[in-house]
Amino acid sequence: MLRVKRFVVFSLFVVCISTAVSFWLIRQPGADARVAFSAPPRAGATFALGPAGIDTAVNVTRSPDAQWLLEASTQTGIPARALRAYVGAAATANDATPMCRIGWNTLAAVGFVESAHGTYGGGRLDSNGHASGPIVGPSLNGDGFAAIADTDGGALDDDARWDHAVGPMQFIPSTWRLAGRDGNGDGTADPSNIDDAALSAATYLCAHGRDLTTPQGWADAIHSYNQSDAYIRQVRAQATAYAAETGIPE
Repeated sequence: MLRVKRFVVFSLFVVCISTAVSFWLIRQPGADARVAFSAPPRAGATFALGPAGIDTAVNVTRSPDAQWLLEASTQTGIPARALRAYVGAAATANDATPMCRIGWNTLAAVGFVESAHGTYGGGRLDSNGHASGPIVGPSLNGDGFAAIADTDGGALDDDARWDHAVGPMQFIPSTWRLAGRDGNGDGTADPSNIDDAALSAATYLCAHGRDLTTPQGWADAIHSYNQSDAYIRQVRAQATAYAAETGIPE
């Protein structure tokens, strides 16, 4: 009987110590549930080469090799026009912020979750990367979503009372005003253009010195886009699938 009592006391002691250590770890600076989301593999791409092996550019972004683009589009189901934008945007963002190391497959995964690569509602992207129709998210009126009063007079979302996320990468107007970039060199940053939206998303994800090859850096980047663990899991799964389907690590 004494041995049983000693065992029970010892077991309770171990449980208490384990619980205390767990709470201590959770409360340490930088400890966050998001570290559980490891970064997906970073998919590579083959870029087009000009005479003498010099990289060419499509406007302001590097262009993937045409044969690679066709094969990767078939392998992943990503429309070629969208895939071209993701690859170019990732390359441009990494040139600007080498420490970021964002993979095009992460951008593509965000684009898939947000708008099915600009095809949400039966739409498509034209040869210039413009969505065939408005891609406008739900009213951010506090009913099931955050309440964000209008910030742009309805210029982007046609609603002067509440904001909506817009375009293939689903930027809210206030964020677009800060993060919007001209990805195709036409002099205008348009959230409904996949080149502009993809470069803006890449720049936004790479902000604050993040390294997207690390678990914390990648998870923090996606969390900044949508503060939902379910969203992070979905994006990670899709990015991992795209890397596996193309089979070219970077």
